[in-house]
Formats: sequence, C-alpha cells, structure tokens
Amino acid sequence: MDCQTFPILSPSFLMLPANVLASRFDRSFALYRDFAESLDEPTLGEKLPGLPSNTIGLQLWCVVGARESYARAIGAGSWAGFACSLASPMEKSPVAEALGRSANEVRLVLDGIEGFSETQQGLILDLLEHEAAHQGQLIRYLYGLRLAIPESWRARYALSDLS
Repeated sequence: MDCQTFPILSPSFLMLPANVLASRFDRSFALYRDFAESLDEPTLGEKLPGLPSNTIGLQLWCVVGARESYARAIGAGSWAGFACSLASPMEKSPVAEALGRSANEVRLVLDGIEGFSETQQGLILDLLEHEAAHQGQLIRYLYGLRLAIPESWRARYALSDLS
C-alpha cells in the first residue's frame, strides 16, 4: 500500500486545518472535564464488576499521561516515551487539575507549531485516537457501574442514562 494506491493517504491530505484540530481536542477535553466533575471521589477507585478492569482513576491517569507524553513527542517531532505527572489518580482534585493542565499542554504545543511534519501529524492523530478509545472505555464504566451520564456525553454519543 502506498499513497499512489490510496490517494486519501497522501501527506497533503493529512494536513488538517488548525481550527479543526483545535475544535476536536477542545471537544474531547470538555468531555473529560465534565466526566471528572460528575464523579465523586470514591468512584475513582471503582472497577467494572465481574470483569478484568482497572479503576476509573487509572483510566484517567492514562489519559493525562498520554496527553503529556504526546505533547512532548509532538513538540520534539518523535516519540520520547510515556510518563505521567498524576501521582494521585484516586483523588478528585488532583485528577481534575491534571486533566486541565495536560489539556493546556496539548493546546500550547499545537498552537506553537507552524505546519506539522508527517511524524507530528501521526502523533496528533494517535493522541486523538487515544482520547476516543478511553471515552469508549469510560462509557462501559458509566453503564457497568450505573453512574449518571454527564449531559455532554449523552449528547455526543447519544447515550441513555440508565443509572
């Protein structure tokens, strides 16, 4: 497979306008903010009953770490490894602060680069995929734990509140 076979994969196609990227990231950041605000602190330690899973707090720890790690990688133009500054994923205030801080890190790096390389574009898309993957996982937690679904999540994903 090459760009000749699949012209939609050409480098010129991959360059998304900055406002499109910003709107997609801002929407994702707002969804996570609303999700975190909807939780009480003990819920961060909840796992899906009867299924192999980690805690909601550790799901959000991974989101924060990915944002921080991808922001560094996008700025540097190459992957530099995963690291997460969130030391207390079971405490609501540090989780909310880390989600906000990591969202700002991504915004700053995206705003600070004029024209992304193909590698940077790939990293940006990887981060958006990661954000969406965790949203899908967290929907399972919302339903599996019968938690109230934030309005923004109901609207974005056409979810019914079954709590």
